[in-house]
Amino acid sequence: MNFIVNSRLAALLSVVAMTAACAGTPPSGGGPPLGLDQRLVAPAFSFTADTFAFPNMIRSRHPDEPGLYANYCFVLARGMRQFVQFARFDPALPKLDQAGYVERVKQVAALTPWQPAWPPDDRIVIPGYANLREFSREEEAAVKEGLGGRFLTFVHWTNWRVVLPVTGDHQEAVAHEILKELRAGRLVQLLVTNWPKPELNHTVVAFESRSSGSGVEFVVWDPNNPAEPGIMTFDQSARSFWATRLYDTEPGPIRAFRMYYSRLL
Repeated sequence: MNFIVNSRLAALLSVVAMTAACAGTPPSGGGPPLGLDQRLVAPAFSFTADTFAFPNMIRSRHPDEPGLYANYCFVLARGMRQFVQFARFDPALPKLDQAGYVERVKQVAALTPWQPAWPPDDRIVIPGYANLREFSREEEAAVKEGLGGRFLTFVHWTNWRVVLPVTGDHQEAVAHEILKELRAGRLVQLLVTNWPKPELNHTVVAFESRSSGSGVEFVVWDPNNPAEPGIMTFDQSARSFWATRLYDTEPGPIRAFRMYYSRLL
C-alpha cells in the first residue's frame, strides 16, 4: 500500500512512534548467530492454497480507474493470517449464498491475529471450498465485503514508524524475532518501508527463511502479488534488511517492523 505520510502529524507522534519502533524487539548487541544453516518453514501454510487469489492493487499504476481494490494490503495480510489461524474449509459441505459467505468472513476477520491458532474442531467452517485460494477466487465479492474497510489501517498509530530511523540493533532483533516465530510454526506480518522514498510503505507476511551468504532470506507473501512469493534479505554484516524481490519495488535497503502481534503492535 502506497500512501503519503502527513509530515506534521508524524512530527507530533514521533516520540510515541519511536517507542513503538523498539517495543518487543530489544537490541541484540550483535547477539547470537541467526541460525543461517537451518531452513525454517511455517508448516501449516501453503502459498498456493492459503492466500487470496486477488491482489491489492497499486493505485498509482491504475490512475482514474473507478472501484479499484487498492490500499487494502494491511487488510489482506491480516486477513490471510486470520484464515490460517481460525478457519477451516470443507468442500464436502453445501455452498452458502453470498450473504452467508460474507457473514463467515466477517466472523474470521473479527478475531485478533495475535491469538494462538484454534484447534481444527473449534474453527469457523467455510463450506463448499477446499482452501482460501479457491474460495477467494470464486467468491471474491463476498470475501472483500466480509474483510471490511481499510480506514483503520490508514490511521493505525504504529504506521508512523515509517518516518523514523532505526538502529542496526533494532533490525537485527527483528530478524531474530522472525526466525523465532518461524521456528514456532507461526507466520510473521511485517511493515516494510524505504521511506522517504515514496515507493514502499507496505506489509508482507514471512513464511520461510533460508541461508543466503552473509545473511538470511525471508520468503514472503505479498498482498500485491498473488502469483509468486517475494524475498527480503537480512544482511547480518550490515545489520539491515534489503528488498531483494518485492513486487513493484526496486532492490535496495528497507526497514522492517513486526505488525499485529500484540494488542499494541
